Amino acid sequence: MRSRRLESVDALRGIVMILMALDHTRDFLGSQAVNPIDLSRASAGLFLTRLLTHICAPVFFLLTGTGACLALRRKSIGELSRFLLTRGIWLIVLEVTVFRCLAMQFNFDYHMTMLVVLWALGWAMITLSALVHLPKWAVSTIGVVMIAGHNLLDSVQPATFGKLAPLWMILHVPGPVFSIGNHMVFVAYPLIPWVGVTAVGFSLGQIFDWPAERRKKFLLRLGLGLFAAFMVLRAVNIYGDPAPWATQKSAAFTVLSFLNTTKYPASLLFLLMTLGPAMLLLLAFESGVPHWLKPALVYGRVPLFYFVIHFALIHVVAVVVCQLRFGQMRPMFESPDPSRFPFTALPGWGFSLPAVYLSWALVVIALYPLCAWFADVKRRRSDEWLSYM
Repeated sequence: MRSRRLESVDALRGIVMILMALDHTRDFLGSQAVNPIDLSRASAGLFLTRLLTHICAPVFFLLTGTGACLALRRKSIGELSRFLLTRGIWLIVLEVTVFRCLAMQFNFDYHMTMLVVLWALGWAMITLSALVHLPKWAVSTIGVVMIAGHNLLDSVQPATFGKLAPLWMILHVPGPVFSIGNHMVFVAYPLIPWVGVTAVGFSLGQIFDWPAERRKKFLLRLGLGLFAAFMVLRAVNIYGDPAPWATQKSAAFTVLSFLNTTKYPASLLFLLMTLGPAMLLLLAFESGVPHWLKPALVYGRVPLFYFVIHFALIHVVAVVVCQLRFGQMRPMFESPDPSRFPFTALPGWGFSLPAVYLSWALVVIALYPLCAWFADVKRRRSDEWLSYM
């Protein structure tokens, strides 16, 4: 049985996995006509739906680092390093094969390959496999510097590096790193900030060996401190995000502009805004996970399994809807360029926001039995391959 303190990690991870499905349900089944963060066109409801799911990726990367630290309870530094290296390589391979072809895009033509979460998570693990040999304070310092300082590089354009421009895109600026004929590889998750978050998460793991009261005080101060830092830096409007906030058509939309931080790459303010509440959620679960949230533990214990199959299920639903509504399904298998990713939306495609929320709930509920089964398999068996899932 997992201790209560580890249940808090599983609960937080499970919550973000559930919210992640909302974002991806909106991607596949919602309208493609309006960018949800375009305040000149998006409704407040659409924007807030996107905002709510912003917490997912930062927590995913943070808890990856935390999980690595907790693994030191049963692994040596050398064993952990080898595991992180091999699992990182596995995630990158998984991203460009199974996930790309059988979950995200439903094609094998490789006209368009988008490098997203698993790609970045893989490289974060590979980097952490080297960092774990350093003292935890050094890992934490490196992570904080990467998070807090990478926006100093916002003005550096890929063209500055000439033929090495793709490397800069991999590290800091989203963009195509390979393009020849009708084949393109596009990096959506530049690595620097995400590697930093994973490194900080590794250092955070040590607090789960502290006495409960000390841990609670730390999480409270850290959560409130991150939130306060976000409010101050965002109000100053000088550093921390390449997109400053501005007065909008109403006071409510001005507030939304204030909250509209940059995810690609994840800015300092984006990470402060999302990781602060995450720390407060961890604190809330220190006294136990409420009964009504217990199902989230199941999703939190099988994150990679859930991640891949929830994409596949949502895409299958989109295929069926396309066939029923338009009498064809071929566009659901076509993603030739970034503007038509992960599928080609037909004119008029997409449900209303309430319908997206309903679809999201049905997807999450439908996945529960399968996730519960796999969580039980992981609990009962100790096969090495399961540690990679």
